[in-house]
Amino acid sequence: MSLLFIFDMDDVLYDYDWRVRMAGLTEVTGYDLGELRRRWWNDGGEWAAEAGVYATAEDYLAAVSRAMGMEVDEGEWVRIRAEAMTAFPGSLAAVRRATELGQVTLLTNNGPLVSKHLRTIAPELVELFGDHLFTSSDYGARKPDPVVFERVLESYGVAPEDAFFADDLLINVEGAASVGITAHLFRSPDALLAAIESFAAARA
Repeated sequence: MSLLFIFDMDDVLYDYDWRVRMAGLTEVTGYDLGELRRRWWNDGGEWAAEAGVYATAEDYLAAVSRAMGMEVDEGEWVRIRAEAMTAFPGSLAAVRRATELGQVTLLTNNGPLVSKHLRTIAPELVELFGDHLFTSSDYGARKPDPVVFERVLESYGVAPEDAFFADDLLINVEGAASVGITAHLFRSPDALLAAIESFAAARA
């Protein structure tokens, strides 16, 4: 039996300050938060990208540029994303423990441009996750859609009862639980570690 530990990224492994990111994009585009929401952060923009509507990072960036009405620089977009993130050392320690108990993988609601640059955006994860850094767009569905969890399980050849998932949003936890995954609502690194240990002990 092989255990699979699935982790969200933002506000689980990193403190993600969305306001910092939006402020950075305001500086680049000249648009305030309301206009950024209207142009891209909506069901037809970022949320669609997270669900895999754009096949490549280049397609994504072209769509963002069209929405913004200007050429958006890839390097600036990535830099601004990374500057909004600060690692949680305790959460990374919990992931390290999970690597001793089974396979770890990342599942973050993000589009293909973030997927392309995850190793730059989240460098602390490279040692822990290796080649198992994925966004929802890689699976063609976004959390909390049960389909994305089913595709993760299928990709790793793991039964739902042998999988653990941690996320800071209850709706995503419920999505994972709906397919039989043991799902943990993240509130602190200590509680995450305890949940990992409890899950592994129950499956021993």
